[in-house]
Amino acid sequence: MDIKGYKNIAAELAISLLQVQQSIRLFEEGCTIPFISRYRKEITGSLDEVQLADIKLAWNKYDELEKRKITILKAIEEQGKLAEPLKAAILACNFINDLEDIYLPFKQKRKTKAAIARENGLQGLADFLMLQQPGNVQAKAKFFLSKNVTSTNNALQGARDIIAEMVSENKEFRAVVRLLFSRDAIFYSKVIKAKAEEAIKYKDYFDSKEKLNRCPSHRVLAIMRGCEEGFLRMSIEPDAETAIAILERKILRARNESSEEIRMAITDSYKRLISPSIENECYQSAKEKADLEAIKVFAENLKQLLLASPLGPKRVLAIDPGFKSGCKVVCLDEHGNLKYNETIYPHPPQLQTKQAYAKISQLCEIYKIEAIAIGNGTAGRETENFIQQIKFHQELQIYSVNEQGASIYSASAVAREEFPEFDVTVRGAISIGRRLMDPLAELVKIDPKSIGVGQYQHDVDQNKLKTSLDDVVESAVNQVGVNINTASKHLLNYVSGVGLQLAGAIVQYRKEFGTFNSREELKNVPRLGAKAFEQCAGFLRIRNGKNPLDNTAVHPERYPLIQKIAGDLNCKIVDLIADENYRNKIQLEKYISVDVGLPTLTDILKELNRPGLDPRKKLKVFEFAKGITKPEHLQIGMKLPGIVTNITKFGAFVDIGVKQDGLIHLSNLANKFVSDPLDIVKLNQHVHVKIIDLDLPRKRIGLSLKEEV
Repeated sequence: MDIKGYKNIAAELAISLLQVQQSIRLFEEGCTIPFISRYRKEITGSLDEVQLADIKLAWNKYDELEKRKITILKAIEEQGKLAEPLKAAILACNFINDLEDIYLPFKQKRKTKAAIARENGLQGLADFLMLQQPGNVQAKAKFFLSKNVTSTNNALQGARDIIAEMVSENKEFRAVVRLLFSRDAIFYSKVIKAKAEEAIKYKDYFDSKEKLNRCPSHRVLAIMRGCEEGFLRMSIEPDAETAIAILERKILRARNESSEEIRMAITDSYKRLISPSIENECYQSAKEKADLEAIKVFAENLKQLLLASPLGPKRVLAIDPGFKSGCKVVCLDEHGNLKYNETIYPHPPQLQTKQAYAKISQLCEIYKIEAIAIGNGTAGRETENFIQQIKFHQELQIYSVNEQGASIYSASAVAREEFPEFDVTVRGAISIGRRLMDPLAELVKIDPKSIGVGQYQHDVDQNKLKTSLDDVVESAVNQVGVNINTASKHLLNYVSGVGLQLAGAIVQYRKEFGTFNSREELKNVPRLGAKAFEQCAGFLRIRNGKNPLDNTAVHPERYPLIQKIAGDLNCKIVDLIADENYRNKIQLEKYISVDVGLPTLTDILKELNRPGLDPRKKLKVFEFAKGITKPEHLQIGMKLPGIVTNITKFGAFVDIGVKQDGLIHLSNLANKFVSDPLDIVKLNQHVHVKIIDLDLPRKRIGLSLKEEV
């Protein structure tokens, strides 16, 4: 990348030129975002993961722009029309729209009205009209009559077609219309009358109009989905008369017969050529912007879900509830290994309640169960109520577990590989139990977009969505760290610098040679080279290994530094970790060098203070309101406990235990103005809400989080 590219990215992101250059250099060397943000702070000036991701995205866009320039230059050169000023203009472009505007006159296109007119020899008449000189245009047009042009009106029409195309391909004219669209375009939507009854869910958009630049992303995507499904029609346009008047001021220089012909050509050019083209640009731009907003919301929700509080290594009885098919019960040990499975039938139609009571009580005693996980899907509340009636001999915590995506996992190749001898119901129950123990380790096995915590995730650009969500999973996994001796291949896959092949190689090495005793041993894994070791080592943990630093986020490249610090304090590394008095004596400034600055030294000290500590919060027990299990039990004014299950740009959805989530609209999240729900609530947050609206036929429950004053 040339210096111009670096400067453009720096200006666009308000990040220093040096930070951009250094970050891109690290990307080019094969470094990942988690590694750079954690272990190369001195090089990047402590840029965080979001800033690094923005740089990487801008770098990729700039690369695509440069590749497009090369393609265009080659295409124009092959036509023999690449003059130096044109080449300079193309190379100077910073935006794709400007580049495409320059290329438009040279673009190979189907036979247009203007092309036919030129073939009929009418270019000269068009050139005459563009001079806007006084004179009889009908008389002038007679000189252009031919076998294919049989009247002066035909000749003038052809000349106007040529002028219309010339206007539409003019970079300056397109720019002023584009500016008008960006500033004043209205986003219209109307229902297709014949489908009004079917389209009832899009009722809010049957006849709507709103300035495009003020239309929120969720509304844009909703209308676009309605059009895709054939229920709505939409258009994006500013006032046509205003647009035409702007073009006329740019082009018309006289008031005579020639200028009147040009005026007609301008109107035709705008309506037939420019407006549809710029409208399509606006559509694509609005879609891209809405996609990015939706992907951002999904990504933030996913991150919160992945970093949800884990129960930790405890013996769990997990239940995948059901009515007719029964409740699938599994018992897991503290490592998540399946010890037992069975089906009970505590609900109608079988209603074998006593047998189910006895079986659950017996299993809890035999397998020394410490917690019970119950899926929150069909029969979830009923099963929870059933379990709460059992008098256990030991104290047990009961958790409702969000089972979104569990069915996807249970039918997946991953689940079949893990549990080939069991059916989908057993796998689903195992997933529910493991999700309670460690949400991150279990959720990485599921395609992120199947977890369902976003808005319109199926309508957005799927490639961008996948890239973003994979980045989020990678970030979450590396933030928490991974126990290399217990992690699955699917969890290791997301560790910085590893990937699926190396993850499989690590698991295979573990099977052949037993547990890893040190990070250094990783170098013995086939195909795990120096670069991969550099990227992954700091994120892999080894409990009770030879070196206590292997259970921290301290990178092996800094072990000699810590050895020196311990030596200066006349102690061993294990003493440095165990005794706070030693750590308090460390003078960080004394160890600053060319490679290691205060940011890295501060991070090292934090790790020594809390080696191997999981950054996730402790799990809290939650209980829904007793007796409230169906929407029909609700009344306006009720106050109920709930769990935030999804966050969108327009509000937050909350599970209040009635099998239908309620919505806290943006306007009801707080007693103040709220622009972003994430400023007020987080995923899985426990809240107390008030019922303010009920529309049971449309399955809508309106909630409020506002404090009463």
